[in-house]
Amino acid sequence: MTIFSRDALKNQHILITGATGGIGYETAKACAEAGANLTITGRDEDKLAALQGDCEELNPGVSILLFSADLDAADERDSLLDAAVSENGPVTGLVNGAGIAGGGPLEELTEEDLRRIMELNFTSTVLFTQLVYRHMLVSGRGAVVNVSSLSGIRGTHGNSAYAGSKFALIGFTQSFAVEAIEHGIRVNAVCPGYVDTKMGRASIGRKGEKTGRTYEEELKQAEASIPSGRISTPEEVAAAIVFLLTDAAANIVGESVKI
Repeated sequence: MTIFSRDALKNQHILITGATGGIGYETAKACAEAGANLTITGRDEDKLAALQGDCEELNPGVSILLFSADLDAADERDSLLDAAVSENGPVTGLVNGAGIAGGGPLEELTEEDLRRIMELNFTSTVLFTQLVYRHMLVSGRGAVVNVSSLSGIRGTHGNSAYAGSKFALIGFTQSFAVEAIEHGIRVNAVCPGYVDTKMGRASIGRKGEKTGRTYEEELKQAEASIPSGRISTPEEVAAAIVFLLTDAAANIVGESVKI
């Protein structure tokens, strides 16, 4: 069930990176349900195909481009945007959902892991956003939503690389937002805590291994620290993202919505 009308994103073209992850998958479905044409990208081609089927079932009228791309590679970023614009016209909404977890305590952190996490979670995101932004400037409208994390606004033990990348994404969001709004383009971020996705469950599991607790025990511990008493669903995060893409959020600029 959606809170959005079926034309909330009508005639818009939303490009979603990391669409094969739990949050990206549900965001694509919610955007389709709200009437948007879509470009969805990720590394799992089978999951992309399944997502296309789900979106078309929700809204048979939407146009959907699947594009498997490695956002670390400049030529693949270029190819992705060229294909998206050719298929669905100018991009009016960008959801930067691609990202990875990982790292560990600083004394155990390898340079390889640090560079890999920063490259995908921050550097590639910024560079791809730059490409899309240049196209948005021509039309003078658009919305960008960066998927950060609660780890992008406070640090936690053993999380320096991931948190550092997500803090960087918040800094980018805030600085980019004050530049882009001068041209009618809105930039915001969402900051989920634990989400019931493959990545979220793996993170809880890793923390349990360090504390000597089972997954169920660690999940219970995590939920006890949350005011609502439970972790979020990917559908709830997707709803916040779609809200920020719609005209209902027309004067929300540079915000980091905590979920």
